[in-house]
Amino acid sequence: MTSVPEHDVAPDPRRWLALGMISLATLMVVLDASIINIALPQAQAALGISDANRHWAVTGYAATFGGLLLLGGRIADFGGRKRMLLIGLAGFAAASALGGLAVDEAVLVIARVLQGAFAAVLAPAALSLIAVTFTENRERARAFGVFAAVQGSGGAIGLLAGGLLTEYLDWRWCLLVNLPIAVVAIAGTWLSANESVASGPRSYDLPGALLATAGSVGLVLGFTLAAESGGWGSPAAIAALVTSVLLLAGFVLWQRRAAAPLLPLRVVLDRVRGGAFLTSTLVGSGMFGMFLFLTYYLQGDLGFDPLTTGLAFLPFCVGIVLVPLFVAPSLTRFGPRPPMVAGMAIAAAGMLLLTTLDGSPAQLGGTLVPQLVMGIGLGFVFTPMNSTALAGVDAADAGVASGLVNSTQQLGGALGVALLNTLYTSTRADAIKSNPGDVLTANLSGYHLAFAVSGVLFLLAMLCALLVMKKPRKPAPVAAAAVDATQ
Repeated sequence: MTSVPEHDVAPDPRRWLALGMISLATLMVVLDASIINIALPQAQAALGISDANRHWAVTGYAATFGGLLLLGGRIADFGGRKRMLLIGLAGFAAASALGGLAVDEAVLVIARVLQGAFAAVLAPAALSLIAVTFTENRERARAFGVFAAVQGSGGAIGLLAGGLLTEYLDWRWCLLVNLPIAVVAIAGTWLSANESVASGPRSYDLPGALLATAGSVGLVLGFTLAAESGGWGSPAAIAALVTSVLLLAGFVLWQRRAAAPLLPLRVVLDRVRGGAFLTSTLVGSGMFGMFLFLTYYLQGDLGFDPLTTGLAFLPFCVGIVLVPLFVAPSLTRFGPRPPMVAGMAIAAAGMLLLTTLDGSPAQLGGTLVPQLVMGIGLGFVFTPMNSTALAGVDAADAGVASGLVNSTQQLGGALGVALLNTLYTSTRADAIKSNPGDVLTANLSGYHLAFAVSGVLFLLAMLCALLVMKKPRKPAPVAAAAVDATQ
């Protein structure tokens, strides 16, 4: 392997091939957060999973992924970003094989947790490799534009791929498909990427990682228990939620005193960067829940087959794939805040349109226009959000900041899905009690509440971009910034 010092800014002729391989690896990780959604109705029936527990196939992955990403970022920094990317790819493929061969709910959830753990190493290694490979501001903005398009569209592409695989093969192939993708990504990364290792003492904050992960999983568990055991007032749900809050508070306190903290607070205390991380959390919370409930609406209530369900998400893909390619070149001129504010406002409007679903099959069950609007809106958000989160970060913190970009979105997604599934389950149960014979109306009442809450989360993200991301505490260094984050 060729080692490239952190300060080396000479362009590598293989950098665009490396970007392609890194993007492929990233696509696999992001895709796996949503591909299971299309397969979940079949997997739920085949493995006997209850409605209250079905979300663990999604949140088990997302919570572990998000909870361990900060540790994964540190491991990538000091263990070698290329090396950790290759190890992450190999482990992710092995965990995918285990999930594809699952014989019961427990094995499937364990496999998804292992996928999340390896993704927590893979994802920050990939993003920080882009940051150190592309050293010229315009090229870096273009590279982040490609990355944002892949990251933003991965969820919708996963739904489309899940439809094809579930319809023509079997739900298990939604996991097994990762094996050939990983082989290509490993070979291409090995040939095209340079090694990059952060300088400084190597230390890994294992207590911090345990506190962050346990606290995150505790929140998901608390939401699940609320759905299973009689609502938010159940002792088990309250105990889980209180414990998780205490664990997360302990994590913050530990980071203040740890000699080598998992998350140096300087990374998040910058006002603009912290606003980008908060926006990412809110976006993940609303977007992941939208994928889950639209899948069940289209398949369970409208009777769409898996392939048609996957194709029904194409309007979302169109906007979120194409818009970032036009947004990236404008960032150096306008800064990140204007497109993020406008994008979140548009995305919120699209999400709230989903509260008008009435069970009619016209226009993809009423989802065509809302998805198109949401895709366009979020297409304006991902590129400035990602580049702002990494702007001005010290080279030694590149892996941590990269991990936090993904961590906030994944943890937001895990918590959002768990919360929204709890709200849906309780609302639907109340509607069934009121009118036992009208299942569609009961389902729609649950969907409407879930989409309304998701729309509120998007509006909060818009306010965060508008009010919090006004200006940083200090200008980002020109050489390290992906974009001018001072506007």
